[in-house]
Amino acid sequence: MPTVSVRYIVNDVDAAIGFYCHQLDFQEEMHPAPTFAMLSRGDLRLTLSAPGGGGGGGQAMPDGTMPEPGGWNRFSLQVADLDGTVAALRQGGARFRNDIVTGVGGRQILVEDPSGNPIELFEPTLREAALESSD
Repeated sequence: MPTVSVRYIVNDVDAAIGFYCHQLDFQEEMHPAPTFAMLSRGDLRLTLSAPGGGGGGGQAMPDGTMPEPGGWNRFSLQVADLDGTVAALRQGGARFRNDIVTGVGGRQILVEDPSGNPIELFEPTLREAALESSD
């Protein structure tokens, strides 16, 4: 049962499902409409909505502003081998916003989903920075 839910606005729900499920080990939970899907990975539920997709997260705000992908807010996925994960993603055609950087608690990089939403891939170097269960 997921304990955290994140919604991303994506331009193409099918492309996002392919990216998250085939490259980042998410599972498709439901895809009841072309403009919506729900995926999971461990304790994370990721809901994907296309802009203007009718009711729900993709609908326009009261002032008419449409949701759009991108920005800098992100979720972080812990990985056991950052270099190997990055190499596999690059081979699969993934886009990155930066190179691997080392911080206080670990190493990280930002990969983009097909709509340009960032995902932080994180490899802890300090035990205290790691999630309780590692991938």
